[in-house]
Amino acid sequence: MEPTVFAADSVQTRTDFERDTLRIADVLRERGVTLGTRVVLKGDNSSGYLKTLFALMHLGASIVLSDQQEHVADTSAVAALSGAKLVVADEDAMVDEDLLPVRLYELLVDAAGRRVPAEPLSFDGWQAMPDGLIMRTSGSTGTPKCVVKSGGSFLRNLERNAAQIGHRPDDVLLPLLPFAHQYGLSMVLIAWLVRCSLVIAPYRRLDQSLRMAADTGATVIDATPASYRSMLGLTRRRAALRDGFRAARMFCVGAAPLDQALVDDYRAEFGMPLLDSYGSTELGNVSFATTDNPVACGRVMPGLRARIVDDHGMAQPPGTTGEIEIDTPDGLTGHLGEHGELAAAPAGWARTGDLGRLDADGNLHVLGRKDAVHRMGYTIYPDLIERRLGDAGHRARVVPVPDDKAGSLLVFFMEDETGRDAGHWRAVLQELLPAYEQPNRVTVLDRFPLNRNGKVDKIRLRRLATEAA
Repeated sequence: MEPTVFAADSVQTRTDFERDTLRIADVLRERGVTLGTRVVLKGDNSSGYLKTLFALMHLGASIVLSDQQEHVADTSAVAALSGAKLVVADEDAMVDEDLLPVRLYELLVDAAGRRVPAEPLSFDGWQAMPDGLIMRTSGSTGTPKCVVKSGGSFLRNLERNAAQIGHRPDDVLLPLLPFAHQYGLSMVLIAWLVRCSLVIAPYRRLDQSLRMAADTGATVIDATPASYRSMLGLTRRRAALRDGFRAARMFCVGAAPLDQALVDDYRAEFGMPLLDSYGSTELGNVSFATTDNPVACGRVMPGLRARIVDDHGMAQPPGTTGEIEIDTPDGLTGHLGEHGELAAAPAGWARTGDLGRLDADGNLHVLGRKDAVHRMGYTIYPDLIERRLGDAGHRARVVPVPDDKAGSLLVFFMEDETGRDAGHWRAVLQELLPAYEQPNRVTVLDRFPLNRNGKVDKIRLRRLATEAA
């Protein structure tokens, strides 16, 4: 059966999808897009968005991906910084009209009814571009950066990814992720590389997404931990939505820390674990748990290396906790500097700022960010506290706030839909944590705030913590 692209308002074979893509490429070529033209693409997940993305890749453009919810000023700044010659945006994307944006619908209308150009869809020129892709980091822990990657290294990384996970031509991929970011874009292009089917679902409406999963027979689901937690709640309240998981053979997860309690819930409810992964916008995809090795974030892909180092940069033996360093041929070309220049990335081992350990079997256990807090004579890592609480079944985020006397105050945010108060959670935390890790303040939230990439918005929590301390 020919691969199919399923969207909320259309169903197309891969052949028809690619023909539409070539028509759009023809329109873009008339508008001056050629090999090396830098273009900002801002939009939400849709069939038209993907066709335009693929058309730009076919033409060998340098593509600057902008999240559909990104602020107008940020989009303008990125367009100016990157020296973009064209801005393409969907109808709902907020863009400064001074940039003279071309709307996606305008491209689709212009492309409709055209003869299909007599050329195969090819990404060869794009793969040769050292700046084929420019992506902004999520900014979940600081100021976003513009990461420059070559098209070739990006696709080679995904070939390793698909081989390790075991994606197949008969798969139906359902990525519940924004396509403008590393994880979502990876799944879209893996579907193209493997020649399997793809579902473009409304990932912010998980009930609708689960119905589409049932209708299309989705076999591989990719989502953040927050989405999996919401889907679990939906399927428990509405039994009919469980059909969305009926054909699934893999539940893949990434983009944010995963706690063991959620993994156990999925194994108990559906007989399959959540398969965790590790990667970043800068370094690409790094390691994956698989169906035959569902341990932590699994093993690092062939061709890449991981090691754990201490504070002096010395490699540590298996079982030792330290900073994760990665050596990958698939990493970034560099970053855009403050004046748009390319600041090349150094070769070799790259620091990640993440804490973790490698076990005796080579599985990577990612524990959180390496953000040390010195308090009461102890060195404390807030992410390690969060993970211990998560393993006990409690959702917490720990935000340190500088204090002249104590060095640091710890503000704990507890996620609790049942509305139990701070006093309840203080009692729980006293039982689980030593005195030097106890909170100075506890704030209870129904839900943690999320950023555009589905990660907990630590910038917003830091602001709330500073106000509360």
